[in-house]
Amino acid sequence: MLRWFKKGAPPPPRTGPDFSAVDSRDKAVELARAGELEKMFLLPPEFGGEDVPPNWVLVPAWVVAQKADIDNNVIRPLAAEGKVSSYRAAPSYQGNSFVPNAVTIEASNPGSFSVTIAIWGDALTENQSK
Repeated sequence: MLRWFKKGAPPPPRTGPDFSAVDSRDKAVELARAGELEKMFLLPPEFGGEDVPPNWVLVPAWVVAQKADIDNNVIRPLAAEGKVSSYRAAPSYQGNSFVPNAVTIEASNPGSFSVTIAIWGDALTENQSK
């Protein structure tokens, strides 16, 4: 019987990592020391970002690589062509976790570009439903 169509049926299971227990900077730093997380600059140094705590987050390595790919292969050419001059990368969080569940990259003025990298938790579920 197709029980998942019944009212009150549990949601489908999430896939991906679960960083909900990483509820302090110390825990996130420990995961970075263990090689499970890496520092990622929100505004990369090549765009003028500084190596200061408000400008970086700790995320899985694949997120660092994906953001670098977007920055270097999408944003940089758009800026070189004069299509964008403003840049913002904003992390979003779930619960008390210090590991962002998503990072949204936006470039604008005069054009517009926006993409969200879903990392874990609700961001993955929201991304699948779109």
